[in-house]
Amino acid sequence: MKDAAVRVEEDGEDAVHRIFKFARTHNAWLDEPVDEERLEEAVAMASMGPTSANCQPMRIVFVRSAEGKERLLKAVSPGNFEKVRTAPVTAILGYDLEFYENLPRLFPHRDARSGFVGKDDHIRTTAFRNATLQAGYLILALRAVGLDCGPLSGFSNEAVDAEFFPEGRIRSNFLCNIGHGDSSGLFGRLPRLAFGEVSTYA
Repeated sequence: MKDAAVRVEEDGEDAVHRIFKFARTHNAWLDEPVDEERLEEAVAMASMGPTSANCQPMRIVFVRSAEGKERLLKAVSPGNFEKVRTAPVTAILGYDLEFYENLPRLFPHRDARSGFVGKDDHIRTTAFRNATLQAGYLILALRAVGLDCGPLSGFSNEAVDAEFFPEGRIRSNFLCNIGHGDSSGLFGRLPRLAFGEVSTYA
């Protein structure tokens, strides 16, 4: 498989449009497997996006086995049950509250770790913000390697954390179904806010 970054560079504008303009949020899935190579490639690409002091707090559980789906579905709301059940893979996107322990390796330029030790609010804010950024990078990276995504809330974070992160170090943020989307399950394209509605100059 050709490296995704090379594919994007070679495809140029078409690739950018595929990732941003033409990709859709999918609710239904084709019965096609998702290979580990594409998931690993997308995670590697997403890791290149910027985070505060290169802290990289995102943690992922790719749920794809029948046993894993059964555990996850106990926490999913009725409206999302079928979406998760039928998706080839559902990623639990979380954040590590002990991310700062990796800072001596990830950001060796100065002692960034000491700025977090014992500062629970600062830890939570930094972990959540940067892991959410990384999750956004991951969605774009998954699109770049030819996969479709269906990010969603509508589940119990507490139940997911108890089932998949019982030690308390990692907290769930949101879920993202991954696979090859079935276009028959798409809604019509919804409107977006215009530049002037969301942006000002100062």
